[in-house]
Amino acid sequence: MSKTRIYLASDSTCQTYDKNEAPQAGWGQFLQGYLNQIEICNHAIGGRSSKTFIEEGRLQAILDDIRSGDYLVIQMGHNDSTKERPQRYTEPYQDYKKYLKQYIQGAREKKAIPILITPVTRLHYVNGEFLKDFGDYCNAMKEVANEEAVELIDLMYWSNAHLQTIGYKQAKQYFMLDVNGEDCTHYTETGADQIARIVALHLSDMVNMK
Repeated sequence: MSKTRIYLASDSTCQTYDKNEAPQAGWGQFLQGYLNQIEICNHAIGGRSSKTFIEEGRLQAILDDIRSGDYLVIQMGHNDSTKERPQRYTEPYQDYKKYLKQYIQGAREKKAIPILITPVTRLHYVNGEFLKDFGDYCNAMKEVANEEAVELIDLMYWSNAHLQTIGYKQAKQYFMLDVNGEDCTHYTETGADQIARIVALHLSDMVNMK
């Protein structure tokens, strides 16, 4: 009997990086280590929004392969929020919700199970507090989850809460800021592995491990 599969549709925070790009890493490349009863199919790729991932045929490539009982996990929002790049920008409560529902509909048509994940936290530290970004996109995704009766992992909340428990000095080591002095969005291998651990903890309660 073949393993259940989890397909990841996401951006650079989740994608699998080549060894020569280390220590930059995405949480999707570590997920298999925490869910070894399941096959992880990581289709995440940098720079894509919920819109451009569809426009480039990447969602269709997943749907061409996904089977009944598999899972489609969708984490979008980082690139949807970039107004200065109109080709990938989506308005959170209209376009973004519309595109997310296309992922859900596509998965369900193949009898697969969609799961939504809010954008992972950035290192946004002000006056001793870790701030949460992408508020409208997180809220809009939660609205979609309610409207479509889809499971949701609030990764913005859980990843941000984890940073609060460890403090800035250790949290900085999770991000490429620690390497290049400027990137507060992308994760190092240490950070990506921890985010994968958080995601797996929640996914393990939602998916069929058989």
